[in-house]
Amino acid sequence: MLDKRRVRESFTRAADTYDTAAVLQREIADRLLERLEVVRLVPRLILDVGCGTGYDVDKLSRRYPRARLLGLDIAEPMARRARRRAGAWNRFTGRCAFACGDAERLPVATASVDLLLSNLSLQWCDPPTVFAEARRVLRAGGLFMFTTFGPDTLRELREAWQTVDQSPHVHGFLDMHDLGDMLINAGFADPVMDVERVTMLYADVMEVLRDLKGLGAHNMAATRARGLTGKTRFAHFRAAYEALARDGKIPATYEVVYGHAWTPETERARDGVAVVPVQRIGRRLA
Repeated sequence: MLDKRRVRESFTRAADTYDTAAVLQREIADRLLERLEVVRLVPRLILDVGCGTGYDVDKLSRRYPRARLLGLDIAEPMARRARRRAGAWNRFTGRCAFACGDAERLPVATASVDLLLSNLSLQWCDPPTVFAEARRVLRAGGLFMFTTFGPDTLRELREAWQTVDQSPHVHGFLDMHDLGDMLINAGFADPVMDVERVTMLYADVMEVLRDLKGLGAHNMAATRARGLTGKTRFAHFRAAYEALARDGKIPATYEVVYGHAWTPETERARDGVAVVPVQRIGRRLA
């Protein structure tokens, strides 16, 4: 179970440092957005959940120049920075809007969104709840695309802490197969999941920790260890992590999970009858 108050506070504090630290996050966003090149979709309304400082919204606005976009983030300072990134052109066109909100309670009307995108925010939420909300707000034939981190993420950091104690010092991440099952249970069709692993190399252990702090990426579990770590225990952790160095560099592995799924063009059959929305009548199904 996640401590949502800690999630909000952590990303609020990280708003000023996020862009400097988010090198991997931007790379993953670019790889996610590249997948839209093969998607036949002309969205009218795009929702970016966990928009951060607005990197994805900026890219999406260029890819879909006629679409309206809504960026949503749980931390208000992040949403404010995203609004500033949109700049004067957005004040003129009015195409992009930004708001503070929770992915588990989307402040968006039912069946109003054509494309819902979420880059590296799902791990800070309850996925079944987010999937149910995404299914609610997407129109028939709408597309849900997301990235998150899998269980191998920060495995070196986890292993080093396990030499100190068995408390959960690193956030827990879900397997992509479990996420795929959750999508189906939420009513999505044709889910596609895949994974890649990326290893970042750092000069020392403290650089890894500074990077994570700059991103706001802490252990958000309600059951996390409380209180100060202590110099002796931290020194033990640091030595264990340094022992994992590769050619003098400290590794931090990320298991990146990509997923996408569609809302069905027809609703599930009830009493043997499939329900087709009126606005879809006359449209050729792919």
